Amino acid sequence: MNAEIIAVGSELLLGQIVNTNARFISQHLAGAGINVYYHTVVGDNPDRLKSAIEIAEDRSDLIIFTGGLGPTKDDLTKETIAKHIGKELVFDENALESIEAYFKKTNRQMTENNRKQALVLEGSHVLANDHGMAPGMVVESKGHVYMLLPGPPKEMEPMFIEYGLTALSLQVKSNDKIVSRVLRFFGIGEAALETEIIDLIDSQSNPTIAPLAGDGEVTLRLTAKHQDHDMAIKMLDEIEQKISARVGQFLYGYNNTSLVEELSKVLKAKNVTIGAAESLTGGMFQQELTSVPGASSILKGGVVCYTNEVKHQVLKVKQETIDTYGVVSEQCALELAENVSSLVGADIGISFTGVAGPDEQEGKPVGTVYIGLSIKGQPGVVEKVILAGSREANRTRAVKFGCYYLLKHLKESQNA
Repeated sequence: MNAEIIAVGSELLLGQIVNTNARFISQHLAGAGINVYYHTVVGDNPDRLKSAIEIAEDRSDLIIFTGGLGPTKDDLTKETIAKHIGKELVFDENALESIEAYFKKTNRQMTENNRKQALVLEGSHVLANDHGMAPGMVVESKGHVYMLLPGPPKEMEPMFIEYGLTALSLQVKSNDKIVSRVLRFFGIGEAALETEIIDLIDSQSNPTIAPLAGDGEVTLRLTAKHQDHDMAIKMLDEIEQKISARVGQFLYGYNNTSLVEELSKVLKAKNVTIGAAESLTGGMFQQELTSVPGASSILKGGVVCYTNEVKHQVLKVKQETIDTYGVVSEQCALELAENVSSLVGADIGISFTGVAGPDEQEGKPVGTVYIGLSIKGQPGVVEKVILAGSREANRTRAVKFGCYYLLKHLKESQNA
């Protein structure tokens, strides 16, 4: 079964909200053995929606709609589909009772247009909405399966997991299971990574390899299809081994993890603490680290040392260092890392100093960043990176490079 997802809503086209529903549904359809080949977004217009449906019917067996099931005049998804496939809309008594109970519970007056949400396609399999009002539905007509889901993710996601997938399992005519694994890389560009594994990409069939770059990182989505789930996992393991043999030094994690999450895991596993001295990043490193639960066990604290005075007076960077080498320097970065670990009593000190932009500083071009690392029991090191991008992008990527280099040095010390 091949599927297409049609997201309905002018707010999506205007960029007012992001279409996270398509990603969520696609990820779960893969596990059900259903291929997703197209994502479509269409506004709240019945003629354009009808056109999108006709196009989808020419290329897909299953068409999943999100949005347009609400009570307002521009919520026209089920009305448009009903007219297109020649089905009547009828009231679902369970849905109507649920909507009435909701208004009674919240002590609000139910308006007549809210009854509209209880309308479903005649003969459809109704999907209960346990987190909202508008029910979903699945109906088959002339060789196509149509699934209608509400737009709000807090309603759509549990409905799809609890009821939608079960309904679709009855429609799937293949026993194949699709298993995916995402490999996450940092420190290598998309073009460079692709060059290293181009022969594997060119010869792919099953498993498939799909590169994707974004926000300074590169990911590879590996997807295998097999009737036996364990065999699909084995196929993924084999292709991952081939990839790792060539670019494994840049692989830092899997699936939905992040550099800061992986760093947090390693710090906790080693039972070590960290302190941060942040100049150009202005506290972003600590913000990222504290976004991960349990950060209090690893982060002792830090200093946003944006000015030379704070670097010298609070973090005790020698005035001679500042006068001789400047604050955007290897020497300053190292002293910042060493001194902040001592100041907060941490096992590790990390520092960020550099030129975020828009103007150069101390004769250093925009994007010049020094990351100092002071790890207890090891010589201090400084990593220099040259970034290209906006001021905010340089700050964000500097934090990622800090996580990456610290992870790298911690793993190297463990393997030494």
